Amino acid sequence: MSDVREVIFRPRRRGAWWFMAGLGGAGALLAVVRGAYRGTFLDVWLGVGVLLALLGVLALGVVTTRVSADAYGVRSRTPLRRLSVPWSDVSGLRILLKYEDTHRIPEVRRVALVLRDGRRRPLPLPRSWTPEDGAEFEAELAALRALHVRHGNPDSDRVPVISHRTAGRPVTGTLVVCALLLAASGAAAWAVPGSTAYARAWRSAVPCAAAGADAGAGAGAASGRGATERQDCLTTVPAVIAKAEVRRPKQSSWLYFAEGRPLERLAVSREGAQEFGPGDRVEVTFWRGRVMKVAGAHHVWREHVSAAGEMAVLAAALALVAGYPGARVLLRLRGRRLPDDEVLPSALPFAGALVGTALWLLPFCYRHPTDPFTSPATVAWAAAGTVATLGLFALAWRATRVRTPRAVAESAGRRGETEAAEEVFVAARFLEQTDYNPHFFGTHIVLGDGPPAVTPHSGPGRYAARPIPVERLTVTGVRRVRGSDGEAVPGGWHIAELDDAGSPVRLAAAPADLTRIIRELRPAAG
Repeated sequence: MSDVREVIFRPRRRGAWWFMAGLGGAGALLAVVRGAYRGTFLDVWLGVGVLLALLGVLALGVVTTRVSADAYGVRSRTPLRRLSVPWSDVSGLRILLKYEDTHRIPEVRRVALVLRDGRRRPLPLPRSWTPEDGAEFEAELAALRALHVRHGNPDSDRVPVISHRTAGRPVTGTLVVCALLLAASGAAAWAVPGSTAYARAWRSAVPCAAAGADAGAGAGAASGRGATERQDCLTTVPAVIAKAEVRRPKQSSWLYFAEGRPLERLAVSREGAQEFGPGDRVEVTFWRGRVMKVAGAHHVWREHVSAAGEMAVLAAALALVAGYPGARVLLRLRGRRLPDDEVLPSALPFAGALVGTALWLLPFCYRHPTDPFTSPATVAWAAAGTVATLGLFALAWRATRVRTPRAVAESAGRRGETEAAEEVFVAARFLEQTDYNPHFFGTHIVLGDGPPAVTPHSGPGRYAARPIPVERLTVTGVRRVRGSDGEAVPGGWHIAELDDAGSPVRLAAAPADLTRIIRELRPAAG
């Protein structure tokens, strides 16, 4: 690839995209003709035409995208943006892994330019959408990399892979989610005093005077509501159910009133609508312009009034949920000195700390929403919960610390230490297909009581085990997990880079387990 002079990248399957663009043009023509002929926007064929036109615009944007690279640098052209960057301003290339799900949806890869000032400029092309595109994507990336090496000054001898687990992932979206959740939590907390006053006023409301009741009974829906909106008392008027419309769960059911008095219909729960039937005589209670109760001979429906405890629980729950994206941002800042493609520790320990905090905080907020420190018991409750939360977060902080692999020389030990031990199965996997790991079938490595072997199970016994040819393997290094190692490798594991008779092989395992395996393989290096 060192003789590459210029590369041009265009979208794959351009014929299909041009067909969709033409279909969009036909849809736009259909929408214009149908709208002029019918003179209305409420038409099925008009909607179909608009939808096809939108798809055509999208296809046209894709098919006209073009990225080229030559001795000068990289040029990108899309309908909405043009970009030109010389190689002197490019410090390196990155592969952005947009989505990973090896069981259902293949990974989507694209290339980004890293500028000298640290900014990242994603390129629309080349891009890999399916496993079939992988070979072509690698060839295009190699051509782009060859031009950069020839005419620029790369900062690395490889192309790092950035995924949602790596240190180079962007945190803007996570920060926005955290800020929105905290804003919602603050709004819910601000509504706690109002909910308290509203619930107290409803519980203390008394029936209105006779004049107010007569005014509510003799007027229609609008006049009845207008009379009650000016009063803080209860107005009860008789009514007759005309129809009860019961809808599906999670949908509002309706009660319809005869002659539209005191109102035409009322949204109630599904259970409430099931208890009423046509002809039932009921009493409808108004308070502050709202229907608060419908009482019949055998059933009473009441409007739900949110208590202060419910709003306080909602505020606390939203704040706790915001803690998880906050923890992800914290881990990103904690690992800011790591290479962009190294996998950060998982934020699940912090999620466990947040769940543990919720176990005491949510009941506390429900029981004491406005006056949490009025008694020694509540103070002790809050103090004990705070201490427990601090302990949980301290454990989470320790569990998510970045563990740097020790030097291979330090991890080597005497082989007899494991040979004398009993048979042990450790979770480990080779990341390449080999004769001792065909079709990636290995999930564990068995040590002791015989040569090391790859097994598809955790024991006992060496059924289906494939011996590892330790005489062919040489340990060349140990490192942390990178984005290119795949989603199946836990972030807390380490990677041993091996040389298998000239072929590079990667072995992934937990740090302590990897050390034990290296002790078995190390004599082969000597």
